Amino acid sequence: MTQPTGPIYDTLQKLGISLPPVAVPAAVYVPFVQTGKLVFLSGHIAKKDGKAWVGQLGKNMATDEGKLAARAIAIDLMGTLHAAVGDLGKIKRIVKLMSLVNSTSDFTEQHLVTNGASELFAEVFGAAGSHARSAFGVAQIPMGACVEIELIAEVE
Repeated sequence: MTQPTGPIYDTLQKLGISLPPVAVPAAVYVPFVQTGKLVFLSGHIAKKDGKAWVGQLGKNMATDEGKLAARAIAIDLMGTLHAAVGDLGKIKRIVKLMSLVNSTSDFTEQHLVTNGASELFAEVFGAAGSHARSAFGVAQIPMGACVEIELIAEVE
């Protein structure tokens, strides 16, 4: 199968980003569901070298590393979104992100961590990448991952 072409794929290539295949779910759920013009992507955890990117913000991870983890998740989310719709050029809008940041009770920079994903979506999709979002601090994430993000997108 050939890779779709277009401005979004050109941007990804300029950024040196290759879209990964859809990850196999770790439990009983599906990676994405489309209903009408909305595509809901299940939460993706941060991965480093193919394994969960383990850490807790405010304990053994700094905000900048968490931001890199969130950016890595955005790349995985785009791979899943590509699999869901076949061509990222069909995305009308990234509608919403929900970010869960594994953090200590006194860590307050979840929003800055999540910027790692938000900034990449804006860079790749332009105005269509601007989205509503929530960023929460949580006590733990599956497999000890530092960040988990889910996404809702609108398809043309």
